[in-house]
Amino acid sequence: MTRETWATRIGFILAAVGSAVGLGNIWRFPWVAAENGGSAFLAVYLGIVLLVGVPGLLGEFVIGRRANRSPAGALRSLSGSNVWGAWGLFYVVTAIALISFYSVVGGWILRYFVESSLALAGTGPTYFANPGQYFGGVSAGLDAVGFHVLFLALTAIIVLAGVRRGIELGTKVMMPAVLVLLVGLAVWAGTQSGAADAYAFYLRFDAATVRENFFGVLGPAAGQALFTLSLGAGTMVTYASYVDEDRSLAFDGTTIALLNTAVGVLAGLVVFPLLFSLGISPGETGTGAGALFVGLAGAFSQLPGGVLIATAFFAVVTLAALSSSISMLEIPVAFLVDEYGVERRTAVAGVGSVVAVTGSVCALDPAIFGFVAGTLVDILLTAGLTGFLVFVGWVMGRDALDEFRSGAGGVATALSTPWLFAVGALLPVFLVFTLLTTFGMDARLGFWPTVATAAALAVVIFAGVRGEPEAA
Repeated sequence: MTRETWATRIGFILAAVGSAVGLGNIWRFPWVAAENGGSAFLAVYLGIVLLVGVPGLLGEFVIGRRANRSPAGALRSLSGSNVWGAWGLFYVVTAIALISFYSVVGGWILRYFVESSLALAGTGPTYFANPGQYFGGVSAGLDAVGFHVLFLALTAIIVLAGVRRGIELGTKVMMPAVLVLLVGLAVWAGTQSGAADAYAFYLRFDAATVRENFFGVLGPAAGQALFTLSLGAGTMVTYASYVDEDRSLAFDGTTIALLNTAVGVLAGLVVFPLLFSLGISPGETGTGAGALFVGLAGAFSQLPGGVLIATAFFAVVTLAALSSSISMLEIPVAFLVDEYGVERRTAVAGVGSVVAVTGSVCALDPAIFGFVAGTLVDILLTAGLTGFLVFVGWVMGRDALDEFRSGAGGVATALSTPWLFAVGALLPVFLVFTLLTTFGMDARLGFWPTVATAAALAVVIFAGVRGEPEAA
């Protein structure tokens, strides 16, 4: 079976950006930022994107392009180890966990978009009357299951069409549309009366606030950075595996990270001015997954032309959600196609059926949804990226340098050795530390004992990897 590849370089970049630019930026980013201090969170988040996200993204690219396989096959073929092949199954499970909750949120978005579109020809959307009560009624239960399945079906149709005719073509259409609509909304939101206060909350750097809240926002910021860059689940390994020519991975990775971060910041420039213009503090919208649905629905209902604005906003989010969900579904589909020679149609149907069930569980039980969308995703993505980086630094080694330098320019080539040191030694320690803070160990032990524990655990991992025998 001939393996598909991207038709164009821009197709690969837009597909990767589409994977990164999704609900993580437009839905999850403003919600998590509001819960963690606005500008303090933004400062920590941007630092993690630059120092952890970009090197990690390049690490996944190196694995994917070197092996031309999905994560499980890539780790096994590059290492010659069945143990690493078994670890690759972790990424299949992670992808299924991600899309299980993601398609539920996609269903919410799709419902709001349909409701807003239909209201253009008549009275205001139903959710205008009582946003909180409306969201509470549609966010869980059989209605949520129905829209989850509908959103999943749209995702499956695109993935079924393949890499070039499905994923690449779809993202070439969706991503420019998302950027144009989002820029337009951000410009318009900047004219609203509360824009200045919103910008102060969101963009003003306060070093004291960052120092006071650094460890409290570190875990959420790291999880958000990995989530929005599609790191730790194997998406970027899978997408890079479809690259069939030498080109600068450093250039492509940096471009993708910058575009992704710009969209995340843009989303905040839309959401926060809307809330502040109506005197709504981000904290007053409530917390958790439904915060923005409730807060923005209330804002739209009080704005002139609110129905049109709501329709445009939910159109942006629907397209962004689809561009990400197709990348999540592609991971287990590619695993079945690559490792077992399953026909793409059969693989899509099989994985789609599994996710229809797991997503329905999330749609029916808000407690399960909250756990999967929050704590579980943060842990899985952080652990997943740690595994990839350890693999690059301690298993691939010089092969990783060769792959990094292939097609790279002079600057990227000069940075290749520091990059390998960072991904093989420094970043795994940081990610282990982040996992420990997620479990509250820093509060129990203190900062430096937690750092020492993270370093010791990382050394144990490194020693285990170095001592692991290859498969016969």
